Amino acid sequence: MNNILTRYKKKFFETTPAQLFKDILGGVIVALISIPISMGYAQIAGLPMQYGLYGSVFPILLFGVLTSSKDFVFGVDAAPAALVGGVIASMGINAESQDAVSVVPMLTMFVALWLMVFCLFRAGRIVQYISTPVMAGFVTGICCTIILMQTPKLFGGSPGTGEGPELIHHLIEQAENFNVVSFLLGVLTIIIIMLGKKFITKVPVSALMIAVGAFLTIVMHVDEYGVKLLPHVDRGFGELHIPYAALSEDNFSDYLLNSLSIAAVILAESLLASGGNALKDGYRLDNNREVFAYAAANLSSALCGCCPVNASVSRTGIVRQFGVSSQWLSISAALTMVAVLYFATPIIEYLPVPVLTAIVISALMNACEFHEAKKLWKISRNECYIFLGSFLSVLIFGTIAGVMIGVVLSFAAVVIRAVTPPCAFLGVIRGKDGFYSLERNRESRPVKNTVIYRFGGNLFFANIDTMQNDIESAVTDSTKCIILHAGAVSNIDTAAADRLVMMYEDYRKRNIRFYITEHIGEVNDMLKNYGAEKLLRSGAVRMTTALALRDAGYDYPYETEETPHFMKKRMRMQRRAKTAVRPSQKIRPKHITRTAKGIQPELQWVFGKDSSAYMDRIADELISEFFGTDISQLHIADAEKHTLWGRINYFDEDAIIDRVEIRLGEMLKDDPEKISGLVSLLEERRKLIEEKMLKMDPDILARLRKARRKYADALRKHDPKAYDSMLERRRNYVDSLRSSDPELAALYDEVYGDELRRNFL
Repeated sequence: MNNILTRYKKKFFETTPAQLFKDILGGVIVALISIPISMGYAQIAGLPMQYGLYGSVFPILLFGVLTSSKDFVFGVDAAPAALVGGVIASMGINAESQDAVSVVPMLTMFVALWLMVFCLFRAGRIVQYISTPVMAGFVTGICCTIILMQTPKLFGGSPGTGEGPELIHHLIEQAENFNVVSFLLGVLTIIIIMLGKKFITKVPVSALMIAVGAFLTIVMHVDEYGVKLLPHVDRGFGELHIPYAALSEDNFSDYLLNSLSIAAVILAESLLASGGNALKDGYRLDNNREVFAYAAANLSSALCGCCPVNASVSRTGIVRQFGVSSQWLSISAALTMVAVLYFATPIIEYLPVPVLTAIVISALMNACEFHEAKKLWKISRNECYIFLGSFLSVLIFGTIAGVMIGVVLSFAAVVIRAVTPPCAFLGVIRGKDGFYSLERNRESRPVKNTVIYRFGGNLFFANIDTMQNDIESAVTDSTKCIILHAGAVSNIDTAAADRLVMMYEDYRKRNIRFYITEHIGEVNDMLKNYGAEKLLRSGAVRMTTALALRDAGYDYPYETEETPHFMKKRMRMQRRAKTAVRPSQKIRPKHITRTAKGIQPELQWVFGKDSSAYMDRIADELISEFFGTDISQLHIADAEKHTLWGRINYFDEDAIIDRVEIRLGEMLKDDPEKISGLVSLLEERRKLIEEKMLKMDPDILARLRKARRKYADALRKHDPKAYDSMLERRRNYVDSLRSSDPELAALYDEVYGDELRRNFL
């Protein structure tokens, strides 16, 4: 109970006044826009138009209270209304007849029952296996279908029903009802809304256009020029409807089967659309809670005598333009509709149909995700084809076929890739290098305050939830560092890249360091292409797990802790080994590995062809610091401390020092005193680097020698003057060491030999 109260307090009572105003305003706009939409779809479902308004009160209110979505709108919508209209037509029932008023709520009741069954069996989980391209194509297909339905109303025609080909045929037939004034009103409204979205984003242009439409009717009498207005609606709310009279043994199976298809469409369309919004906004949707909210909303719709209700992409697109962030919008929309029913029904008759239709169409245009297709075409043709397949299936074959084809496409992608790769949490073993599975090694113990998780396959839309949930299950209040060991990851998709950025941001806010390690360098290129370059530039991507631990402040010997309780349940070995390491015991490997101490180039692995430019960027920052600081206080990039990118390893730092020396040497060539101080400062840092390398492994200095020679050869080839200047400075410095620091001079002799000491490359 406390959790429920806490959840609702956070949902409704922790909204700032400014945000609350946006949410309430969004709800008012939803109610006003819902007047023509709901009335039209109620008629498509075979009901008198006022039932659309009745279905825009309690269903929306219940959905707003129960949903986990922040800004999605529920109500009378196209897909279920069209399906219901088809069902009653097949039953031989005339639209808007007394029989229709009895049968439609009965269908809605069965839809609610089916949704409750889906909730009990957690059918919403299937949506997590529907990829981002399928979701985007599905939503775009629905938007385009509704646009085709509504377009005839722009020029004085009647709305269409059916799939894309039928709607196009209907559009052509309605051309005979073309009204120039209606068309101009509709087109100008769309243009004004689009311009307002671009130039006056904080102004609710849609609401203003409703007022403008009423003004045109009252003052200019546009209805006299053939512009259609909304029809008369009786004041007040309908009676409570108990839909049992239409049920009999003969038609029970008809209700059961027909309602199943409608419930399936509501489940898929609503979860896909709302899930896409949740992903964009950076929060997780509780799918089972959503399905329960759908069931409750449809049950209340049946009691109001209305048709099934569904997620509304068009109305959601409108309110998202105003930055709504809570379900106060649903509450205010329901209350506004009550006020309209009891006090403002006469005003409805003054609203021009083309203006209201244009508002709906502009919102649908904004909700289309063709930009996603353009993005996918550049980075993944296969995912773009999946988007197009989902989009065209909805547009041509309808919502039900679109759902089925979308699911098939998604599972085809899942089959091609590995859906459930082997994963493990890693720890360290006393006396051994590396990291080992906590499940399969009894001696392995987790590093203290650290979660190391190895993912055994490529990261993509179908398994990213598994990865995130596994990691989150291991996080405790004491966790300070999370490392995703991605050694088996050779490919990612857009959904995975977006989720990794979201995880990084989430854990950063929780003061937890998040790293991705061990993967091949090409994965870094993918992260950059998919818009996740933040991970690279922030130092969250590291070549090895040991380097990530080092950056987080964990050096040899690693300190361990007791295996957490959740991991004990996963253990294959039920008994501990007698030689198990005690909690907080320090582990020191037999010999120190090169990777552990960060003595190999890493920036090139992370940034690829851009690594040189990034080193130049760091060098430029150091030069800027140099000119603003006394030479004695200049702090060169210190591998032992955190810099802009993280703890830079010694090879990369040495290359950065070379860049600083060459640039400052040219800039200060007329100031010998500063040059002398600069060279001394840089060589002090080089000395520290070399001393640390000697302690780790003397052979490493040979690798550093090769790296310096390679850089010097490139400099000699491309800029001989800078090379000669650098060589002269270094010779002078080494000669000065004979008297000032003979120990360092001896070190150069021992490691590099006379030739290298003289040339100091």
